[in-house]
Amino acid sequence: MHRWRNALLAVLSLDAAGLLLATLAGLLFFALALLAPAALRGPLIAVGAALGLLFGLASLRHLWTLSRTRRATPAPGRLIDLGGYRVHLLAEGSVPPGRVPVVWFAGGHASGYAMHHLHRAFRGETRSILIDRPGTGWSDTGPFPRTTAREADEMVLALERAGEKGPFIWAGHSFGGLLAANIARRRPDLVHTLVLLDATPLETIVFGPRLGALKEMRRTAWLGGFAQLFGVNLQARHNARMAQVPAYKQAMEASQAVLGPEVDAARAVQANAGNLFAQASIYSELSPEGVAAVAWDTVVYDRDLGDLPVWLVGPKDDEDGDIALLPEAQTGGAQNARRMFRFFAATRERYLATSTRARRIVAPKGAGHNFVYELPDWTIAVMREAICGTPGEQGP
Repeated sequence: MHRWRNALLAVLSLDAAGLLLATLAGLLFFALALLAPAALRGPLIAVGAALGLLFGLASLRHLWTLSRTRRATPAPGRLIDLGGYRVHLLAEGSVPPGRVPVVWFAGGHASGYAMHHLHRAFRGETRSILIDRPGTGWSDTGPFPRTTAREADEMVLALERAGEKGPFIWAGHSFGGLLAANIARRRPDLVHTLVLLDATPLETIVFGPRLGALKEMRRTAWLGGFAQLFGVNLQARHNARMAQVPAYKQAMEASQAVLGPEVDAARAVQANAGNLFAQASIYSELSPEGVAAVAWDTVVYDRDLGDLPVWLVGPKDDEDGDIALLPEAQTGGAQNARRMFRFFAATRERYLATSTRARRIVAPKGAGHNFVYELPDWTIAVMREAICGTPGEQGP
């Protein structure tokens, strides 16, 4: 079953697959016409031809728009061949004596440019590296399934083939923090410091409440991929709908304010089906069943990181953060909400057990999960200590 699904995803991730689907739609109606009574054959053939033509034209328009966008927005970095597909890597700055390069990963299955504000802050102080995960930005989609474990190996391979020398500071936010932690477990020789910016703990997915937001992410990725084949951007519509949720709206406005125009270019070139089907594939990990299927390859557990320096950065608890705004925290009464706050706070702290040299840095009171955008100056102060060895005013 999984083999067939991955084969289907590989085909659908090709933007020309819209033409294939348009042809299949027309053939389906033609087949129905052959089986239908004679009086219905003409109308069914006409409907099939009309639908096939409509979807075909929509697909051609999407392919033309995507081609024009890619010509107008060439990759700012290097496209690294990983063996039949390419990953985009942007490395800027040089490494002064006593420092090491830093690699950034954003939350979700986002391009490297979703951390451009931090890259911009440090490319003059060390070598700063952004990598577009396969299916994002200027990177090709790559093979399926998309998994955190596979992408951990791909990120390391991209750096090696680009000639970038470690050890590195690996800094990852949310789902990108889980990716960074995976890399640290697999290649401790490449780790100077691991900075987890409120990284996703998989215990949250397995033992926590079934979050409607995660289910919606998976559903939107699947439907959005099909729609994108015909030039319909359901992701933009989903974002507009989610902007009605205060926490989501705050995060969107904060990220837009700090990222700058560079991220708009990355978003434009990744307006393709491959981006969304890659999300659909890797977001399958964000369910209890998905975690169970990949647990051994994906989970970073107690003592897995030995004595590597690990910084866990994030809110102290969630009672004054954005977790309080989740629908699941607003149902079941105050007792259920308190239990959720305790649970999310406790699962975050589990990353401290991964290393004997773990350090906890607490975000200012009121900080939420997206503090990297909402509190950029504070985040930069934390990273300045990690990168430059200069203590910031980030608290204990």
